[in-house]
Amino acid sequence: MIALYSFDSLFEMNSETATVQQVALEKDNIGDFSFPENHKFDAGTGLNGDTLDYISKVKDEPAWVNEFRHKALAVFESKPMPTNWATEDLNAIDFDKIRYYLSDGATPKRSWDDVPPEVLETFDRLGVPEQERAFLAGVEAQYDSEAAYSNVKEALAEEGVIFVTCSEGLKEHADIFRPWFGKVIPVGDNKFSALNSAVMSGGSFIYIPKGVKVKHPLQAYFRINSENFGQFERTLIIADEGSEVMYMEGCTAPKFETATLHSAVVELVAMKGAKIQYITVQNWSSNVFNLVTKRGLAHEDAEIRWIDCNIGSRLTMKYPGVVMKGERARGEVISIALANDGQHQDTGAKMIHAANNTTSNVISKSISIGAGRSTYRGQVHIPKHLKGCKNNTECDALLINPKSRTDTYPAISVKGNQHVTQHEASVSQVSKEMLFYMQQRGLSETQAMSLAVNGFINDLVEEFPMEYSVELKRLIDLEMEGSVG
Repeated sequence: MIALYSFDSLFEMNSETATVQQVALEKDNIGDFSFPENHKFDAGTGLNGDTLDYISKVKDEPAWVNEFRHKALAVFESKPMPTNWATEDLNAIDFDKIRYYLSDGATPKRSWDDVPPEVLETFDRLGVPEQERAFLAGVEAQYDSEAAYSNVKEALAEEGVIFVTCSEGLKEHADIFRPWFGKVIPVGDNKFSALNSAVMSGGSFIYIPKGVKVKHPLQAYFRINSENFGQFERTLIIADEGSEVMYMEGCTAPKFETATLHSAVVELVAMKGAKIQYITVQNWSSNVFNLVTKRGLAHEDAEIRWIDCNIGSRLTMKYPGVVMKGERARGEVISIALANDGQHQDTGAKMIHAANNTTSNVISKSISIGAGRSTYRGQVHIPKHLKGCKNNTECDALLINPKSRTDTYPAISVKGNQHVTQHEASVSQVSKEMLFYMQQRGLSETQAMSLAVNGFINDLVEEFPMEYSVELKRLIDLEMEGSVG
């Protein structure tokens, strides 16, 4: 709760915020720009078998992939639209008007010098090449349906690390890729995992060999440039025994009057003693429907951490999960969601304990501004036959205005009496007294509100790498502009 912080400590630990905000508020949304389309391959609008065949032909896929797509389409068509939540928003999606594949037909470049000028300018403006030079071990940059750039540092490649596009993974590394593909998240898991399986394109395949600890993060950046477009990347990360990796992804799109659809599937596999951290900072424009399925499988003594920040989009439905399959496996979801006017952040976590002495931790913080709505939706399952399992769930919400809304739907199913679980939830509102106090310290009303919000999420922001935490604070400052009143 915001009341847990003293005003003085808020001011001290966020003293740089006012300066960051002054810079941020002078800029437009960094991702709100686009270039004229220049696509060699366009599957057109609408979704049917011909669409899938077109994608498979352009991508020169093996026959089994085309069969996989067609089976997935049948599942998608057979499943009704989810009706238990967010129904009104989901009904606004017209699948017949979405364009499911756009590409210039080029293979991913290994040098930025070879990337087409308008694509290079896009990622330059987003700071991706600069980040790669500064602190990343490898980068993949996707533009609409395909990666324009994909590269990993030579030293890692020599250790056997594989970091390629999903298409390259299924063709060139089928012996590693295929046994796990679609196993953590089956095609029929939900309607949108089936949709992704039918029209998937782009995304990353990563394999970390036994005992290899990747010291610097790998990053993917997903950029939507075109109107009426659907982006459906597919990511599979496998960390072999005793290995470690941190993967970061960023997402942006320009603001169009028409709906844009983003529906990704992410599968993580952490073998015995392996560690995977998956970090997301999304900044979608307010016309994007962001419907994502993410899940990890943790074997004995393995650890999977999802660190997730959701800003922007018209509707986000995202519930990263961990299935703790091996003894002493650990799963964690740390998430921040910010919903502004006309936005619904429906986020949460799924923790499935499937072995003894497994541990899960869920920490969720949400901020609702104006008429924005944030929802926490969680599931924790501990079966009766297990023993020694532990779960902690914390859900804190901050309301900025009288019309702001937040909902919490935790579902914690614990059977047996040899487990430890705890759940905590709080809702608070920034008071006029708090804003008045901070204004007496020389801050404007907007700066004071931004400071209060940053104090609310400060402990979670520290979980992000420094470069991402600075960007995250900047994005929040932009969202807070005009929030007072």
